[in-house]
Amino acid sequence: MNETYGITLSGLGPPLVVIYLAADVGSIGGGWLSSTLIKRGWSANLFTLVSDTFPRRAVGSVVGIGGFAGSVAGMLIATVTGYLLQWTGSYVPIFFVAASAYLFALMVIHLLVPRLEPAKLAET
Repeated sequence: MNETYGITLSGLGPPLVVIYLAADVGSIGGGWLSSTLIKRGWSANLFTLVSDTFPRRAVGSVVGIGGFAGSVAGMLIATVTGYLLQWTGSYVPIFFVAASAYLFALMVIHLLVPRLEPAKLAET
């Protein structure tokens, strides 16, 4: 690294310390945040959101529909990325979409499930 890029161990150390300290704060803060969200009535884990809100008989179908939607979105985003690169010649719009995707998904979840309560499904 030193011969090719001029990076010494003493130059690499401080950024690594900052990264690890941020990870420490995030892990402790994430545990506190999840406990706070559970107390307020929100799900604290995206993986359990479906099983927290749907009855056991519907969980597999809901997860399957979500997996299908994610797969289709994954196929489409590759094409959209190519068109955006050709149209703009820049990665900035792609990074903007990537950075805002989680916030958009969180907004959709909060609009669809404002309070964490079981879904009411008709009996078959």
